[in-house]
Amino acid sequence: MALIGAITRLTESGLSMVEWRPLIGALPPLNEAEWQRVYAMYQQSPEFQHKHFWMDLEDFKKIFFWEWLHRLFGRLIGMVYALPLLYFWIRNKIPSGYKGRLLVIFLLGGLQGGMGWYMVKSGLVDHPEVSHFRLAAHLGLAFLIFGTLIWTARDIAGGVKISASWLLTYQSWGTLYLLGVTVIWGAYVAGMDAGMVYNEFPLMGGQVLPPDAIHLTPLWVNFFENPVGIQFLHRCLGILSFLAVMGLYAHHRARKDKFPEMPLLPILVLVQASLGISTLLTQVWLPLAVLHQAGAFLLIGTFVSYLQRLK
Repeated sequence: MALIGAITRLTESGLSMVEWRPLIGALPPLNEAEWQRVYAMYQQSPEFQHKHFWMDLEDFKKIFFWEWLHRLFGRLIGMVYALPLLYFWIRNKIPSGYKGRLLVIFLLGGLQGGMGWYMVKSGLVDHPEVSHFRLAAHLGLAFLIFGTLIWTARDIAGGVKISASWLLTYQSWGTLYLLGVTVIWGAYVAGMDAGMVYNEFPLMGGQVLPPDAIHLTPLWVNFFENPVGIQFLHRCLGILSFLAVMGLYAHHRARKDKFPEMPLLPILVLVQASLGISTLLTQVWLPLAVLHQAGAFLLIGTFVSYLQRLK
């Protein structure tokens, strides 16, 4: 679902469906008249009028496909979660203490659908771009659901907890928070097309901090609204996240802990950093950019599984 969402964003397909029909919109247009109807609605949108005015019906069908598939997967996820939940609930098969948590996850899934439409709506009025803040909220909620599912599944499966000192506990959770912030700024990069500038590494235009990264006032606005400033901060957060995971791995090596996820984490963070740099150098080549998002989910998911084992 997350990878389809990445393709939808990167192919600029997210604003192709300008209506939200959560119950009856599962099927794509099935005849020429319906295609003409949805195409005519798209022609009234700011994106078509300002950016995609060159598109004919056949071009429109290509971007429509990805947004439709993304919404279809959202519906499928709801069914795959809700129907077994209802079955286990009726059969009284849910372990004690988990009903509330499972309901919260279901509600988070519904909230995610609403957040997706709230994000799309921001690009249907005046400017043909979705709010990068809403995009970040949409992606952040996806990570929250993903991590909560993994944590809950591991809780239900059981397993031995491994004792950790207060220092290791704070270091572990601090690393997760840093990874989360890095993901959010990655969403800002995607939302502002900030990966299309300064396609070099490690410097930006031959400098560590180019002047146009901080040309807005007040200074802090550059890291939320300026594409160059956003890319610069995402780079810095990525480097810090890499060092934090490596430092955590070194700490565990010194303690000689037996966490099965720990040998994977330095590999995953190295691959993720490499994918991020490669995506930048190739000016956001679609396959690399999608793999970069996949790497983030693998890294966060593995880290959550590790954290669940901490006693």
